[in-house]
Amino acid sequence: MARKPKVMIDLNVVLDVLQEREPFYAASAALLAAVETGMIEGYLAAHSLTTLFYLIQKGKSSADARAMITNLLQFLKIAAIGQSTIEQSLNLDYRDFEDAVQMIAAIQCKADYLITRNIKDYKPALLPVIQPVDFLGTL
Repeated sequence: MARKPKVMIDLNVVLDVLQEREPFYAASAALLAAVETGMIEGYLAAHSLTTLFYLIQKGKSSADARAMITNLLQFLKIAAIGQSTIEQSLNLDYRDFEDAVQMIAAIQCKADYLITRNIKDYKPALLPVIQPVDFLGTL
């Protein structure tokens, strides 16, 4: 049996689902469903969770943020962010440091793909960067 694909999921994909953002909702929800059902192994970078918590509690409440993140942690794994992640990210020539941290975290957790809707933000791409709809087509 072939190994399951391992993917780093950018925060924008999770927000597409939680906020039901069209026209991206269907593909992003299908991606998370593929993780939840075990078709693929999904990761979120640790720093994405702090941002996610902030955004949820700002629009709803801290209790809602805790509940949503607890639900996500039932099927998504967390990619650690440590000193080496930050140091390596500083050497990437990305406009947005958060994207550099995301890319290095994806490499460190041995992801096969980084899945985002903002492909242009990840240049140079150190591993394949793909949109949810395109990744689903590879399954």
